[in-house]
Amino acid sequence: MTDTTQAAGATGGGLPRVDREFTVKERTQTQLVLRRFVRHRAAMASLLIFVLIVLWAFIGPHLWHYSYEKYTPDNSQPPSAKHPFGTNSSGYDAYAQVMRGTQTSLKIAIMIAVGSTVVGAVWGAVAGFYRGAVDAVMMRVSDLVLTLPLLAIALVISSRSGGSWYWIAAVVAGLTWAYVSRVVRSTVLSLREKEFVEAARALGASDARIIFRHLLPNSLGPIIVNATILVATGILTETALSFLGFGVQPPDTSLGLLVSQAQTAVDTRPWLFYIPGAFIITIALTINFIGDGLRDAFDPRQQRVRQ
Repeated sequence: MTDTTQAAGATGGGLPRVDREFTVKERTQTQLVLRRFVRHRAAMASLLIFVLIVLWAFIGPHLWHYSYEKYTPDNSQPPSAKHPFGTNSSGYDAYAQVMRGTQTSLKIAIMIAVGSTVVGAVWGAVAGFYRGAVDAVMMRVSDLVLTLPLLAIALVISSRSGGSWYWIAAVVAGLTWAYVSRVVRSTVLSLREKEFVEAARALGASDARIIFRHLLPNSLGPIIVNATILVATGILTETALSFLGFGVQPPDTSLGLLVSQAQTAVDTRPWLFYIPGAFIITIALTINFIGDGLRDAFDPRQQRVRQ
């Protein structure tokens, strides 16, 4: 048997054997998270809608020919080409007011989310890292904050703040950070026993460096998910405060204030009530869907994907 025949027989089918080289590239954790999030259709659609709303609220007022605080000669006009969202009984352009209201409500909600997340993440990380008496005292403080009636306290403090949006955001953030602290603490309790923390201790890293350089970055998934939930919570809380008359005050406006002002005109001028209400619902829903997508993307039980 010739060498050629032996080679053909070795391949089992008379075909020349072709050596193929396969390469396996492992994705980073960030790439895996992004891949899973992009595959979440509801989250991606919600992210697109939310970004468009943000751009419309912050850029639109500079391009629109009416101001939210300026009268127009058109009183109680229904939606039209000139006034897409109609006008109220005083002649204010509802389109300009909804843009301003959305901008104010988003600023409040984002400030609440950022403030609560930063305070709660640091508080929970410190408590989980030190455990013992430190953990017990810090968590009892968190438990105390969790028992406080959010809306009642926010009503009292907001009534004395003059309706400034940043005061409203600061008050609500000061009452919601405890939710984040509980989540971060539970995550840090499991992370502090990992090998990379032991290695950092062995190399002489300080407690502050371990917390801020190793533990908090590895708790980023739950932190981001809770931050998105707090945005929706902030929108709804601001709406409730403004609806009750203790939120943003004129001449400024917010979505909650617009709904509150239009409640008596819901039968005669329904566009003044339902349009800002639709924006509140849309923002809250899109944020919740984005949070669901991030939760799935950061889920450590997902299988690692390779290519």
